[in-house]
Amino acid sequence: MEIKILGTGCPKCKALEKNTNDALVELGIAAEVEKVTDIRKIMEYDIMLTPGLVINGAVKSSGKVLDKEQIKKLLSEAGS
Repeated sequence: MEIKILGTGCPKCKALEKNTNDALVELGIAAEVEKVTDIRKIMEYDIMLTPGLVINGAVKSSGKVLDKEQIKKLLSEAGS
């Protein structure tokens, strides 16, 4: 599973990264979480607000910090 956190390193981006890592641990999913901080690369995903969450190449969220339970649901859907 490929997961990317899109953002410049703001507190919201860091919170989304932590929640994502926590969700992965709880679900027992081995995945590398990549932080994308380059604004040009972030723009390639066509999002207007950060942080963004990308799972397997698809933007699942932008502009908000998802909580761990929301992320677990998205991860489960992506894995099935």
